[in-house]
Amino acid sequence: MAKMKAAQVAKAGADFEIVEREIQQPGPGQVRIKVQACGVCHSDVLTKEGGWPGLTYPRVPGHEIAGVIDEVGERVTGWKKGERIGVGWHGGQDGTCLSCRRGDFGNCAHLKVTGIHYDGGYAEYMVAPVEALAHMPESLDAAEAGPLMCAGVTTFNSLRHSGAMPSDLVAVQGVGGLGHLGIQFAQKFGYKVAAIGRGPENAALAKKLGAHVYIDSAAADAAKELQKLGGARAILATAPSSKAMSSLIDGLGMNGRMMVVGATMDPIEVTPIQLIFGMRSLQGWASGIPTDSEDTLKFAEMTGVRPMIEKFPLEKAAEAYARMMSGKAQFRVVLTM
Repeated sequence: MAKMKAAQVAKAGADFEIVEREIQQPGPGQVRIKVQACGVCHSDVLTKEGGWPGLTYPRVPGHEIAGVIDEVGERVTGWKKGERIGVGWHGGQDGTCLSCRRGDFGNCAHLKVTGIHYDGGYAEYMVAPVEALAHMPESLDAAEAGPLMCAGVTTFNSLRHSGAMPSDLVAVQGVGGLGHLGIQFAQKFGYKVAAIGRGPENAALAKKLGAHVYIDSAAADAAKELQKLGGARAILATAPSSKAMSSLIDGLGMNGRMMVVGATMDPIEVTPIQLIFGMRSLQGWASGIPTDSEDTLKFAEMTGVRPMIEKFPLEKAAEAYARMMSGKAQFRVVLTM
């Protein structure tokens, strides 16, 4: 049997180890993917540290995958060898639970997550069910396309469901891994974009990415600044700080909505009065299903939206992960095969 390299975690909290494994055959309804690139996402901490109930080890993380179909299993139709594809967080659904029967695959009761329920993209090859695959445009660079499969679809998809229309004021809180993509998508959607960051150092970058206004939340009351601009129709909250999110709710305009995508464990504080007057709302948003990823990839190809990336070879997976965890990466870390 042919061998491949993979970066696996042997048990919860263990260090990454580069191992040689046999290249798997795809089963019925599955394809084997030759991975070209895989983004390193903060959610990979769930695999690394054992933050997901019932996770089995050893496990290969990674859910920001760009690659090519290398082999198709039995009963696979509509996908062929040599085709470019992406795989994101949504790693498959059961098709039988109530949510699936309603066509709401993203809320499947037994949702499979790539790199958690089965081995992900920190490897030269991987196997995935066809329900997890997204068609990928030929022109996209694999290393740039990888992060679009999670950070990209999360920001693109939440913004397009935020209720904001072209010319509306939309604020993007955080100029980081998610925020730097959110600003680009918001600008391409035709919104008036206010980027909110801590400190003056991100102002030039935010403007370069497409922000019309930069608000330094360390120097000014960001909610008041948004109200001076007429109030935000939507706020995309990307930085994982519940305190920062709470402080922005008063920046929402009438019928404004805060889309929460920055994952954190502490509570967002909001009073009923803040929501009742102006009929404001707060909504959590998960990434999306493969067709949402396809829309993201097509839109990025068409408009030139791209992540800013730092590349590492697969052999340096531990270093790449540490770089992502440091919070100093500009802005997405990507493993290349």
